[in-house]
Amino acid sequence: MESLKQLINKCEGLAFDLNYTRAKQWKSEGDGRVLVGYMPIYFPREIIHAMNGLAVGILGGGDKKQIIRGDAYYQSYICHMPRGIIELALDGHFDQFDGFLFPSICDVIRNLSGMFRVLRKGKFVKYMDFPQNFQKHIGGEFFKYELMDIVDKISKINKVKFSPEKLNEGIQLFNKNRALINAVYGLRKKSPWKISADEVYSIIRAGYVIPVEEHNEILKKAIELLGSMDGEPMDKIRVMIIGAFCEQPPLSLIKTIEQAGCYIIEDDFLLGSKWIQGDVEAGTSDPVGAIVDAYLNKSTFSSTVYDVDNPKEVRMIKLFNESKADGIIFAAPSFCDPALLDHPILQSSCHDNDIRYISFLFSENTGQFKVIKEQVGTFSDSIKLWEGETVNLK
Repeated sequence: MESLKQLINKCEGLAFDLNYTRAKQWKSEGDGRVLVGYMPIYFPREIIHAMNGLAVGILGGGDKKQIIRGDAYYQSYICHMPRGIIELALDGHFDQFDGFLFPSICDVIRNLSGMFRVLRKGKFVKYMDFPQNFQKHIGGEFFKYELMDIVDKISKINKVKFSPEKLNEGIQLFNKNRALINAVYGLRKKSPWKISADEVYSIIRAGYVIPVEEHNEILKKAIELLGSMDGEPMDKIRVMIIGAFCEQPPLSLIKTIEQAGCYIIEDDFLLGSKWIQGDVEAGTSDPVGAIVDAYLNKSTFSSTVYDVDNPKEVRMIKLFNESKADGIIFAAPSFCDPALLDHPILQSSCHDNDIRYISFLFSENTGQFKVIKEQVGTFSDSIKLWEGETVNLK
C-alpha cells in the first residue's frame, strides 16, 4: 500500500516538473486533445475539460529555473514570476501547448500575454477580462461571452463540438475536486501535526498539471491515509497567510515559516483551486450560465476583485475566526501592486479587531530566509508568551 510519504513525493515531482511531462503525455494518449495553459489566479477549468482539453496551471519557474533571458523582457520593478514564465517559454517548455489564457489581474500579466503573441506561442493567446461588475445582466453576460469565445478558439483547433452534457460532467468532477481539497484543509486545520503545510501544498499543486480525475484519486488517497494517522501536537501557533495568491512562495519558505513555530492552517496559496466557495450547479440545461453564476455569487475574496459591496477585510476576519487562528502573516511578492495596495486596509482591520499580524515580502526564487525565520519566530513567541495582549509586529 502506498504510504503518505510516497504519495507526497509523487505529488511534489508532478507539481514542480517544469517540463509538464504528465500533461504532455496525456495529450499524446488520445486524438483531438489540447493543452491550454492558464496563468494565476482563477480560470473555470471545466470549460477546457468539456472541449477535450487539459487546463494546465502555469506558476512560473520558482527557485528551480535560472533566469537568463527573461530579465530582458521586463523592467526591474515588477514581480519575479513573469520573468520565470518568459524563461520557460523561450526554453521551449510550452512548445506542445495549444493555447494560453491570461486572466486580468494586473498590468504585468496583460503585458505577458502580449509577449506570448510576439513569441508566437500556441495557436491562440487570450488576455481574458474577468467582470468586475457582478450584476448578472452586465458582468454575467460579459463573462459568458468570454467563455464561449474560448470554446470557439479550441473548437477551431481540435474540431470538437461544444456539449452541455460534457460540461456538466466536468462541473461534477471539479465540484468533487474542490470538496476533496476542502476536506484536506479541514483535516489540516483539525490536526496540523499530521501533515505539514508544504506537503499539503504539493498535493494541491499537483492538480494544476494533471487531469482532474487523477487528482481526485490522489486527494481521496491522501484523506484516507491522514485518517489513519495519529501524530503528536507541537507547541506552535496557528496562522493564516494572506497575499500569495498569484506568485507562489518557494517550498522552502513555507517550511521555514512552520519551522519558526507556526502551523499554517489557512492560506491563499493556489487560490484558484478553491476560488469557488461551494459547488457549481450541475445538471442544468445551461452549464456555462451555471459557471458564470458561481463566479458572480460564490467567489472568494482577493486583491484582484472589486468588492465594495462585500468588503474583503470583513471576509478575512470571518475566515480568521472560523479557522481559529492565532495570528495573520501578510506575505506578498515584491512589487505585487494588488496585494500591497490592499495590505493597509487589511492590516487596519486586524488592528481594529485585536488580531496579531506581521508582514514581509518574498519572491518566487528567494533562497535566504534567515531574517524571515527570525521575524516569524519572534511573532510566534510573542503570541505564546503574551496570550491575551495585542502584539502587532510591523
